[in-house]
Amino acid sequence: MKIKKLALVRHGESIWNRENRFTGWTDVDLTAEGVEESYRAGDMLREEGLTFDMAFTSYLKRAIKSLDCILDRMNLDWIPVEKSWRLNEKHYGALQGLNKGETADRYGGELVQLWRRSYNTPPEPLTEDDPRNPRFDIRYRDVPPDDLPLSESLKDTINRLMPYWNDTIFPSLSERDNILIVAHGNSLRGIVKHLKNISDDDIAGLNLPTAIPYIFEFDSDLKVVNDYFLGNPEEIEKMMKETASVR
Repeated sequence: MKIKKLALVRHGESIWNRENRFTGWTDVDLTAEGVEESYRAGDMLREEGLTFDMAFTSYLKRAIKSLDCILDRMNLDWIPVEKSWRLNEKHYGALQGLNKGETADRYGGELVQLWRRSYNTPPEPLTEDDPRNPRFDIRYRDVPPDDLPLSESLKDTINRLMPYWNDTIFPSLSERDNILIVAHGNSLRGIVKHLKNISDDDIAGLNLPTAIPYIFEFDSDLKVVNDYFLGNPEEIEKMMKETASVR
């Protein structure tokens, strides 16, 4: 039986990750550590003996640059890459740019945790004339205005993502051996929720650390037969807890 593999990788540490800010669709760059994390992810995938036929990423530079680092380290710069706004991070609305700790002090940690991790509670939206509104960004000029969010819950993020998964990503897995997706914590949580059939309540407990490859294996009928992170389980568990915390 031929096993096909899908690797999910959250981008490396961004500048606003380090500053503990809500990022969302803001196009924030990687830190130097984020670049190194991404290179290490490429090393881990290569040392695992993996190779890929195609890669997918978002429209945001922290994911694009992470993918570039991974492919460079794997000598796979030449494979086709498709970018889609549907793989963008969850839109954090009016919270974008705010420090998470200060926001928790202002609104209460419980409400901020609800905005961050709940399934169907979005943060306060941007106003239509807010310069952060994605309709003012040239990269989204071909996206129907009604599809561009001003804020999103995880449910909204998944609803935005799933048409692309069903119409493009999953069919490409049937045509190719192995696929790599480098994206964001919440867009990747949506894919994991779908593949593992995680409940709306339980998805709040899934926290993906930066730049740690998460592998899904599929049988010839494209049914999931195995899933696992690459790396030391104890270290990964520690990173997941750090990701979940609101400082």
